Parts: sequence; structure tokens; C-alpha cells
Amino acid sequence: MTQDTTISEAASLLQDLGLQEYEARCFLALTQLPSGTAKEIHELSEVPRTRVYDALRVLESQGLAEVQHSSPQQYRAVSIAEATRTLQQKYTDRIETLETHLETIELRDAESGNDRVQEVWSLAGNDAINSRTFDLIDDAESEIALLVVDESLLSETFFERLHDAVERNLSIVLGGQTEQIRSRLGTELPNITTFETGLDWLTGQWADHEMAISRILLVDRETLLIGSYHPDAVDGMGSEQAIYATGLENGVVVLLRRLISSGLVSTNDPGK
Repeated sequence: MTQDTTISEAASLLQDLGLQEYEARCFLALTQLPSGTAKEIHELSEVPRTRVYDALRVLESQGLAEVQHSSPQQYRAVSIAEATRTLQQKYTDRIETLETHLETIELRDAESGNDRVQEVWSLAGNDAINSRTFDLIDDAESEIALLVVDESLLSETFFERLHDAVERNLSIVLGGQTEQIRSRLGTELPNITTFETGLDWLTGQWADHEMAISRILLVDRETLLIGSYHPDAVDGMGSEQAIYATGLENGVVVLLRRLISSGLVSTNDPGK
């Protein structure tokens, strides 16, 4: 990666974190100088001279730059560690404020939940589906049944959430579609029985549509998440989609609960 490419990507990330383009470019110019005048920053950043002063004032007000009131004035960036802490805190504060606002305007009645309500929703994108998977594991009250088909699900965060579930004394059954997945599950969670599945017809690739199941999660026997993806897609799990179903009487939940319970065979079963 060239220096110009690195600078361009860094500028884009700084803009994602709330800086305007000229502010980002001036900050990156400052990081390349022990200190500099507005003229030097203009020449290095290629920000118009008349806009450099405005950008520097913003950077100073946000704690990302320091100024020495000499003639001419000198500017320098704060340390990288301090700058990243400042940006991280700013980002965290915005997320927390957003969460407060969303909770204030939320229209759902959190107290009106009914286990008999049947709902099926869809999710798209691996990040969103991972987030929902982790939330379901965190919210589980009694039982987690999980069948892992795609190995990319086995992240550090995934195992952290399952370790937390173990500490909450939940009933946990874990299935792996391959020996490699089952071995990893057994190594990371030695006190949890892992299973191999007899549901090859369900979890294998569907030739007609080139789709395959990526995960099946059943929580407290009433909430179900099923992920699917295109194994041969260029973006891999990035194209993952899922359905999310709730309700004790939901037909999809009932069907998959029975399939999972009948399709899992303990690898420790002596009669296997």
C-alpha cells in the first residue's frame, strides 16, 4: 500500500468518525510534521489556505491539535494515542446519546410481550446476523441449541458469549457440521457436549439455488434463527441472510426444534 493510499484511507476513516474533509486532511498533515505553520499545512494537505485556519480551529476545539501563539502561529497534532482516545470517546458518546433518544421515541410496548404471538422477520448481512446471534445467546434464560455449519462463525466474540452462557448455568447443546468445527467447539468449550448432525439434506448446499445453511440457533425452545448464504460468492459470508422467528406456537420454530432434536447425535454416544 502506497503512502498516498494510506493517507487517503485514513482521511476517509476520519470523516466517518465525524471530521469534515478539510479537517481530516489538515490533521493528517499535522501528523507528518513536528509542528507547522498554516502555510506549511496548506502546502502539505492541499487544503485551500483560506480554509486551513477554520479547519485548525475545529481540530483545536476537539482536542486533536495544539497551537502556539507565536508569529507566525505554530500548530501540532496531539499524540496518536491521545487522538484515537478522543475520537473513540466522541464516537462512544454519540452512540450512547443515540441509544437514549431511540429508547425515548421507541413505539414498541416492552411490557406487552406474548409468547403466543407468531412472528417471522428477516435479516441481511453477516455483521447484522452475528449481532443478533450474540444478542439471542446473551438473552437466553434456559437453553441454547446451536448448529454451526460455516466455520467463520467461530470468532473470539462467539466463544466469549458462549462462555458467559456456561457461567449462567444454561443448558447448551452445540452441533458442528464438520469434524473440524466439532473439534474446535470441543477444544474451546470442553465441558459442553458437541454433536454431529444427521441433517445433511438440510444443511448441505442446495444445487438449484446455490444456497447453503450457515447456522441454526434455537433459544429457550421458542426463538429461532436460521442463516443461509452463497458458499461460492465473492464476498462469502457478507451475503448471508437469515430468518428470525419467535413464539411457542410458530410453525417454523416447532418444525426446526423437532428436526434439530432428531438430527443431532452425540459424538460421545457409545451406541453411535
